[in-house]
Amino acid sequence: MSRFVLITPNGDFERLVRLAVAGMHGSLQVFKVDYLPDGPGDVLRQMVGEPPEVLILGPGISVDGSLKLASIVDLQYPEISVILAAPSNPETVLQAMRAGVRDLLDPGADPDTIRVMLERASLAAAGRRRGLAPQASEHLDNGSPGRIIAVMSPKGGVGKTTVATNLAIGLGKSAPMSVVIVDLDLQFGDVASGLLLEPEFTITDAVLGAASQDSMVLKTYLTVHPAGIYALCAPRTPVEMDRITAAHISHLLNQLRHEFQYIVVDTAPGLGEHVLATLEQATDAVWICGMDVPSIRGIRTGFQILEELALVPEQRHIVLNMADRRAGLSLKDVEATIGAPVDVVLPRSKSLPFSTNKGVPVLQDGNRDPAAKGLRQLVERFRPDWEARPHKQLHRRAVFQ
Repeated sequence: MSRFVLITPNGDFERLVRLAVAGMHGSLQVFKVDYLPDGPGDVLRQMVGEPPEVLILGPGISVDGSLKLASIVDLQYPEISVILAAPSNPETVLQAMRAGVRDLLDPGADPDTIRVMLERASLAAAGRRRGLAPQASEHLDNGSPGRIIAVMSPKGGVGKTTVATNLAIGLGKSAPMSVVIVDLDLQFGDVASGLLLEPEFTITDAVLGAASQDSMVLKTYLTVHPAGIYALCAPRTPVEMDRITAAHISHLLNQLRHEFQYIVVDTAPGLGEHVLATLEQATDAVWICGMDVPSIRGIRTGFQILEELALVPEQRHIVLNMADRRAGLSLKDVEATIGAPVDVVLPRSKSLPFSTNKGVPVLQDGNRDPAAKGLRQLVERFRPDWEARPHKQLHRRAVFQ
């Protein structure tokens, strides 16, 4: 039976948590104090039976104190998941990640949202007790590295960065603080502008400095996005591309795959050395195809080249972007030309380019644009239970209108 401990003097937040726990199989013990003990042992000594599965540090207590306690819990009691109820900002998210916090919770979240987060934290705690280690930071110790998702297109201008940023945001909703997007368009990368970020460090710093020798240093070089994901942005100037080799990229991805559950790589158009280095390690390739003959033929040629080089990732996902019947091509025409089925169709949309220019992906702001439905379908393909689902196509043809 799940057991939860809440520390907070905030009566309103306590009421929300009680409502959430009421719909679960578990018990809740509340400490109504505005201070924290020196260590988790002081809390555990006041409980009967086994230690709790989830420790919730609520509003009304110091965030700095909460992070300090969380780091001690992570060290001494790794089987306990810690949830911190605090406003989400880049600095707090980064500090929470370093302290081993399982999730950040909006203090004003509704009971259903709290319940989902508690269930997820409880499952994570149970997994660690069994030694399954579901958290991304534990992949290295258990031989289960994260998925490297290469978002690709032979040609530019097909919406590759838009798809990559939305994919990262969508994955971050189910795996907060466990997703990183890497901008591998080293000359003209747009991930930073597409996510409205101003990075302090770039991929150049990450592969040429101390970060290349220490994964903990590498994490501090990542830019935190308010949606709970991380970004490693492109160099500040195109000339820096010459300093970054394919070997640098291979080493970087190897570091990240042992620290994150999902690594989304927004590659440069074409099949240059950096893209090929990515494909050597990629578990998935998301191919973005535009609704035009050159783009479609480019995809077909790309498939042929990679098959000859034996660089086709195990999982392939084909996305038809800017689909429009008025283009004079049908879905069957596209599939016949590339020699493979289209997995996700994104209809032509005014919201997608506008969201990219604004720096807020449609999956971040909850936009109801038809293209958002297709993007959510793409995100679903990366859920752990995807292969077990009986209807995996999710009516992809229905959005081709």
